[in-house]
Amino acid sequence: MGKTRAQPHMMNNLLKIEHAIRSGNYPNANDLAKIIEKSAKTASRYIDVLRYDYQAPIEFDFHKNGYYYTDNNFFIQNVMLKEGELLTISAILPLLEQYKNTPLEENFRSIMEKITDMLPDNVSVDSSLINNEIYFITDPLTKLQDGVFDSVLKATKLHKTMEFEYKTAQNKDYEFREFDPYHIICQKGSWYVIGYSYKAKEIRIYAMPRIRNPKITEKVFIVPADFKLENHIDPDFGIWNSPSPNFKVEIQIDPVMKTYVMEREWHKGQIIKENEDGSVYLSFETNQVGQTAHWILQFGGTAKVLNPPELAEEVKLIAQRILGRYE
Repeated sequence: MGKTRAQPHMMNNLLKIEHAIRSGNYPNANDLAKIIEKSAKTASRYIDVLRYDYQAPIEFDFHKNGYYYTDNNFFIQNVMLKEGELLTISAILPLLEQYKNTPLEENFRSIMEKITDMLPDNVSVDSSLINNEIYFITDPLTKLQDGVFDSVLKATKLHKTMEFEYKTAQNKDYEFREFDPYHIICQKGSWYVIGYSYKAKEIRIYAMPRIRNPKITEKVFIVPADFKLENHIDPDFGIWNSPSPNFKVEIQIDPVMKTYVMEREWHKGQIIKENEDGSVYLSFETNQVGQTAHWILQFGGTAKVLNPPELAEEVKLIAQRILGRYE
């Protein structure tokens, strides 16, 4: 009998029969017919499919008047992927690009390979659903020195103090740092670690691409009970460490940008509404003055800061520096 590909409804019945036989209750054709709600003749045809298409080691015990497996380790090696599940997989795989230059990329690919190895030789899918029609444009990715991510991740998990060399954005040379890593943060493809800096004697955020020669010490630290990540960064808007409390941002955006602005969620706590003249009012709370100022500038001259005054001043200063380069 030639091998055929089981349709979804047929596969469901095969799985029911396979489960019944594997249970060790010695079901016969009449028993199986009741399980799949078909005739005994149809149930017998399914038995043939299992025997010849799936090489199931099925035998009939005349004393117990039922079927059984001569190999109790046998099971149907067939995976039915629904259309939605397959589309999800095809959409998720490109997201691995976000983890380039970190061991997570290799780990994720290793996991996928292990899952693939667990699958049977014949996987029932509609191959037309697997395509390259979904594409992600990611932010520029930063490069990490080999071993940095692994060390930071391990030290964070084990709560062990690290030692490494670090170069700030302003300095040309690397400096020694002793550091307790509390949390790892990824913002737009760039990796950071927040924790306690022994040099600064306060909470600091370090960019992982600026770390080199990391070493995990035997010194164990305890994250302070009063440490809260949201008190230092805005998880929705920016990772720059700011000890200042949240402030309310209020922005008015010109009507020409109405559709673009209103169809997006810029911040989880945002309030957004259309004004009578077609302009848009947008407000949210954050502690990220610099990040918010740079974000506002992406709207060009169509956005105006209503509050707070210090944010409006920061936008002015950045805009003036930009203009100064073209004078």
